[in-house]
Amino acid sequence: MDKVKVWDLPTRVGHWSLVIAFTVAWLSGDSEHWRLVHVVAGYVMAGVLVFRIFWGLAGSRHARFSSFLFSPRDAAAYLKGLLKGEGRHWVGHNPAGSYAIYGLILLGFSVILSGWAAYAEVGPEELDDVHEVLVNVMLGLVGLHVTGAIASSLLHRENLIRGMVTGYKRGHPEEAIPGMRAAWLLLLFGCMIAAGWYGFVS
Repeated sequence: MDKVKVWDLPTRVGHWSLVIAFTVAWLSGDSEHWRLVHVVAGYVMAGVLVFRIFWGLAGSRHARFSSFLFSPRDAAAYLKGLLKGEGRHWVGHNPAGSYAIYGLILLGFSVILSGWAAYAEVGPEELDDVHEVLVNVMLGLVGLHVTGAIASSLLHRENLIRGMVTGYKRGHPEEAIPGMRAAWLLLLFGCMIAAGWYGFVS
């Protein structure tokens, strides 16, 4: 197999922007002094996730949700094969990774909404605890996601993390994606900046 372009620029920039925003929000979560940074980082996360929903419907081939719709049986079979060192190589998201992605998107929105409600004092006082629990669950899922990426990288002798930086993975020429217009990246930046600015001024 050749090295082919799999991940478009908006997917990669969105992925790492989400990583940075979540990390900043997590590190600043317990400090009153950094509360504004925490809030802005949360809103930036929201901007990235909103774009990711759009991009999952209108993005390039491997970024679309339709390209990684797998049954629980598919995910279980992939994990079983991974443990045996026999997992199939996937050019796009593998079955187990797809569930991590859906879970992170859902948890991301849940963390953001619970954080907003707690900060705006909308709802019961227990929302602070709910927010913290959701953050910890998301941290756990992030850990599983990274562990899975490392395990798959070792099994297939392919650095999946580097692939999410460069956009290239091993695959057949017909599995490659075409180039993307810069306007889509500007749309991602627009979502992030607009959401972050709203969090800053509100």
